[in-house]
Amino acid sequence: MSQPAPSNDNIAQVCLLAGKIMLESGGETYRVESTMNHVAGAFGADHSHSYVTPTGIIFAIDGSSPITRLIRISTRSTDLRKVTLVNAISRRISQGELQPDEAMRELTAVDQDQTRYPVWFQILAAALASGCFLIMFQGLWADFAPAFVTGGAGLLALTYFHRLLPIKFFAEFLASLLIGAVAYLFVRTGLGQELNTIIISSVMPLVPGLLITNAVRDLMAGHFVSGVSKGAEAFLTAFAIGAGIALVLSLYAGGYAA
Repeated sequence: MSQPAPSNDNIAQVCLLAGKIMLESGGETYRVESTMNHVAGAFGADHSHSYVTPTGIIFAIDGSSPITRLIRISTRSTDLRKVTLVNAISRRISQGELQPDEAMRELTAVDQDQTRYPVWFQILAAALASGCFLIMFQGLWADFAPAFVTGGAGLLALTYFHRLLPIKFFAEFLASLLIGAVAYLFVRTGLGQELNTIIISSVMPLVPGLLITNAVRDLMAGHFVSGVSKGAEAFLTAFAIGAGIALVLSLYAGGYAA
């Protein structure tokens, strides 16, 4: 016996949850819209429309019983594993392997999955990356350890301040301020040699590389609202990092020159 056609409400719920997970996990705007439309089409809703911005998703289905839904996106991070999982579920839906209720259960499990690398591992990875960036920037091997410590301290500060006050740019400013201060102390005490190279390599884990990439890709795909807003967010992040480093250098310029 063939199963009854899913209702537009069930289809919209599945599509919105898939789009929400992808957008919150760092997926590009055009990829989110494409996934939602493909899922809706696989369930028989051929006349669907999706409009995605970094802070919200609007999804509508035309037909005999039209429906429109809006969902608010308040938090965004980088978790490409979840984007991959949603893509895999979307492909299974397109192949007819999942019904709306089954897809909803699997997407809910992905959304509720809080599996992440522990904080200590993230800090260690940032520290190691900072040291490697220093070598890539043709720094001295003698500065590898200072860059290692400074980069790890920067991500630790970012994590702590973001939990203390969940304002992203404030946390990034304070983290870069600490990076500049620690790098200066290393050079001032003779444990570091090249201040500029240590600072540049240590702030690299804070640079919004994925955000910049997504902004450019969205602009190229014609999603100007999302592209410009993501570009503005990346600019503010870069400004916060630069302001923190500039403040340290301006405060200690006299002592460093001496």
